[in-house]
Amino acid sequence: MIRTMAEPVAHSNPRADFPVRVVGLVKNFERLKVLKGISLDFPRGKTTVILGPSGCGKSVLLKHLVGLERPDRGSVWYENQRVDTLSEERLAPVRREFGFLFQNGALFDSMSVEDNVAFPLRELEASTPTSAYEHAERVIRVLRMVGLEEAAQKMPSELSGGQRKRIALARAIVLRPKVVLYDEPTTGLDPIRSDVINELIIKMKSALGATSIVVTHDLVSAFRVADHLVMMHEGEIMLEGPPEIFRDSTDPVVSRFLRGEASEDELRAIRDASRHDGNRSQAPRDSTRPSTPHSTR
Repeated sequence: MIRTMAEPVAHSNPRADFPVRVVGLVKNFERLKVLKGISLDFPRGKTTVILGPSGCGKSVLLKHLVGLERPDRGSVWYENQRVDTLSEERLAPVRREFGFLFQNGALFDSMSVEDNVAFPLRELEASTPTSAYEHAERVIRVLRMVGLEEAAQKMPSELSGGQRKRIALARAIVLRPKVVLYDEPTTGLDPIRSDVINELIIKMKSALGATSIVVTHDLVSAFRVADHLVMMHEGEIMLEGPPEIFRDSTDPVVSRFLRGEASEDELRAIRDASRHDGNRSQAPRDSTRPSTPHSTR
């Protein structure tokens, strides 16, 4: 399936095939138009990667899926239930179906690794009581899944950037979510640590059977983990489909992004600014301007 822009798609049974959907999503922050009528269906049990340059609306779209942002127009659906109009109280059980790996990990610095990972379980305990033994067993299980069981008693300050991301992922999956959201999961990591995170994204899809949605501008990561790719540009969808159609795309915006090339307009703006600064620095000094007298003190 290939679509350009934000053309809605009709499905005979959207609940069965696409657990997460957005329809005609519009979001503005004052005069800044961030999302311009986005419609997307996220296939069940697959990894959808949303690509695009910084500032194109990727992370804002992700936050709409769990109600961290509310649309100005349009709708957000989970398992055929509209969620963008739910109150915070009614949204809470929906959010528990989602795991969210934040861009910076968002670990609590004052808590140990074990307590960080257990935090969602303790928050849930009021409505679903569980034993301390079950808590501990689930924490160790997810730490083992991300390869950091031995770090349970460490503090976040004792971990590397890659380890912090892995602990944050363990916390995101401790409630056994049906959907896992990844916001720029490899940002700030070197290529080797990035590859570890990519491998974990693939592993989580298999181990949890979860629907995965990854926001990134990391092309290596995108093509490594994606079953389905979406490219956004200036709040709109430029191209959507399997990874191979992106490599063959002749769209100038898509191909420039994949090659890592700035547009001529962007380069011209930089060159013009540099030329202007150069001319200003070479301007002759005004000889009629009086010089500042030296102090006689």
